[in-house]
Amino acid sequence: MSIEVSNITKTFGTFKALDDVSLRINSGELVALLGPSGSGKTTLLRIIAGLETTDAGSGAVKFEDEDVTRRDVGKRQVGFVFQHYALFRHMTVFDNVAFGLTVRPRDTRPAKNEISDRVHELLQLVQLDNLAKRYPSQLSGGQRQRVALARAMAVQPKVLLLDEPFGALDAKVRKELRAWLRDLHDRLHITSVFVTHDQEEALELADRVAVMSQGHIEQVGTPEEVYDHPKNEFVYNFLGNVNLFRGRLQEGNIVVGHIDGEGDRAKAVAYVRPHDVHVTRERPVGEAFPAVVRHLHTAGPVVRIHLERSDTNDCVDAEITRDRHKQLELKPGEQVYLSLRNARVFSEDYSI
Repeated sequence: MSIEVSNITKTFGTFKALDDVSLRINSGELVALLGPSGSGKTTLLRIIAGLETTDAGSGAVKFEDEDVTRRDVGKRQVGFVFQHYALFRHMTVFDNVAFGLTVRPRDTRPAKNEISDRVHELLQLVQLDNLAKRYPSQLSGGQRQRVALARAMAVQPKVLLLDEPFGALDAKVRKELRAWLRDLHDRLHITSVFVTHDQEEALELADRVAVMSQGHIEQVGTPEEVYDHPKNEFVYNFLGNVNLFRGRLQEGNIVVGHIDGEGDRAKAVAYVRPHDVHVTRERPVGEAFPAVVRHLHTAGPVVRIHLERSDTNDCVDAEITRDRHKQLELKPGEQVYLSLRNARVFSEDYSI
């Protein structure tokens, strides 16, 4: 089932949480709403679910081109998974998953044996069938989140919405559940939307990412599109670490170092990812500038280098492979030369 929100506005008192937001989610897609706190991502998710209403005179929410803007949440066929599970502590895992089916009106409620079969099928799907008789307090955080997902799926929703589904879990469990959820989605192909402020989570899990800021959608695209081709400075900054190099435009290129007569050239800022800062011991051909190694972080798959530019004293972060680190054998206090690759240039009037 496709989802389309058109020209949605939502205010809380004097605060405008969403400002003329439009987004289309294709049937079977897994889409991430990514942004910092206060960007409007959870409000947008709740409006899709029917848990919040849009402002009077605002646009529409459509499921498969059918207007559901004023349709009650219970009639939207939406499954919702909360960050903090929202499980009933006095109910077993089985009863939690079955809850949405058992409270249906009598004329639409499945028979007890059908409910039982459905619940066990879902618990097998989320790999928890052997824990059906346990209570939430007897489960780990990751297990509780899988129960919450099974409960949302029990009512056979056409759309699955997840609000920071892994936010309450530790890093290792989050990573495991991300892979598990992606695999589950690929098997079920249910249209899914999840909210996150974790860039790595969005880029790893989603088919497409909608980057949000201050009630607006800044960019929508595949993980590769938004990361490699950010539309503006906000997206570039928000999606991963970045270095800022102030310089001057010269014949369409930015020159970071000193330029004679630089007052005649336009100011600009180059945005460069740490892995695009090339580190050498010898000054390379072309533009480069000296820097001093201040600290090395050698744990992990890449070596992160914290440097200080010799000409401006600005800090620069670089990332190199472990093999490259073995070749260079860098130590704190040593001078090196830095050159930039894949720099994106924006005007200097932008402020973070």
